Amino acid sequence: MGYQGTKSLSYPELNDVFDHLMVKMDQGIRVIDVDENLIIYNDKMREIESMTYEDFDNKGMMDVFLFEHEQDSRLLQAIKLGVETREKKQHYTNSRGKNITTINEIFPIYSGGRIVAAAEIAKDVTRMEKLVRENQKKADSGLFTFNQIIGRSAEITGVVQNAKRATRTSSSVLIVGETGTGKELFAQSIHSESERAGQPFVSQNCAALPETLIEGILFGTVKGAFTGASERAGLFEKAEGGTLLLDEINTLPVALQAKLLRVLQEKKVTRLGSHKEQSINVRIIATMNKEPAEAIQNNELREDLFYRIGVVTLYVPALRERKTDIEPLVETFLEKYNRVFQMEVERVSPSVKARLESYHWPGNIRELEHVIEGAMNLMLDEEVIEESHLPDHFRKRTDLLEAGEMEKSGPAGANSGKGTLKERLLEMEFALIKEALQHSGGNVMQAAKELGISRQSLQYRMSKFHL
Repeated sequence: MGYQGTKSLSYPELNDVFDHLMVKMDQGIRVIDVDENLIIYNDKMREIESMTYEDFDNKGMMDVFLFEHEQDSRLLQAIKLGVETREKKQHYTNSRGKNITTINEIFPIYSGGRIVAAAEIAKDVTRMEKLVRENQKKADSGLFTFNQIIGRSAEITGVVQNAKRATRTSSSVLIVGETGTGKELFAQSIHSESERAGQPFVSQNCAALPETLIEGILFGTVKGAFTGASERAGLFEKAEGGTLLLDEINTLPVALQAKLLRVLQEKKVTRLGSHKEQSINVRIIATMNKEPAEAIQNNELREDLFYRIGVVTLYVPALRERKTDIEPLVETFLEKYNRVFQMEVERVSPSVKARLESYHWPGNIRELEHVIEGAMNLMLDEEVIEESHLPDHFRKRTDLLEAGEMEKSGPAGANSGKGTLKERLLEMEFALIKEALQHSGGNVMQAAKELGISRQSLQYRMSKFHL
């Protein structure tokens, strides 16, 4: 098929149209003949490669660009072998050492039944690839460390100090805390500052594992162990020499907990479907979002497994137990989302600060971060987060708290000597909890022991009364 409309345009005019298209196109175009001479090398392609026509004088593709093997130059494959390439990524380096990544459409051009040229249409993804590699590098080595744990309260600094002591050994660690308190942050920090820091850190949420496949995922499989099974290393093998984090370990089936206990005791693992034992050197860090004693009582956690994994047990406090840390956490989240959103929000207003500090934070630090992120999404060029910027659900919840009135007067009917049985029982429960917390200086564990209930049970009641 030839040019269309040649009756209305002369060949010089058609050349001008062609040249204009080559300049305006946002894709790089290169066409070479069978001797590798440049026929077409448009502006965009020269920009992508930071080169000129002169760079190709008396030079072939392999003289100008560095490819690991000649077949990596798909343009040469097209001109020599007639190979077409569709939407394929290609990495190469120019003669000045610039790394280039493009997504290419490459094809041979025929005339009279033979190849006379080859064309390449390229989209530049060099910058995108660089960002992906940088992010991957950060993901591979970007584990948290203790200096990234935000807080100056005695409640959190005490946990940090105990966690730092745990870096000196390879003993198992159990981290207990409500959802959103940052348990994995502590686990990563322990690994990052231990002798195992240069080895793998493998994390697995046990609640996300399908029960039918969980044993194979943990311990590995051999081909034929079950229908469709293949040779695959388990999490213990993948974490060899490093740390294996088992999140929500109490969600593992109790029968599997017995097998896990045996692996931890013998330091050997056997793949599913095999009889061959393999020695392992892996440190276990486990997390739970409920009190271990309660999980044991409810038959969710084997007591002997608890003693094995809880050699060091750390209790990460809920945010409502460390409200003095709200301010530095907010500052951290403002800095983070200013960077992400390209904004310049400086602070929260006094009224927003009061709301943040009076709220009981059932979702803990994770919920606080989402509130700040949500508020900044509703801002334009303001520098201060006002109440109007707060997410609706959070504003409604804090409206219902009535500015801490519950803390002052207790539940309905308190101190009145009147009320229904339910109201009087609530009054007594509130008074006993408040008294125990005062005796313990706000230490929830000590208060729970004084009341004869679990820590989580006390935390639930404190949340109910907005304490």
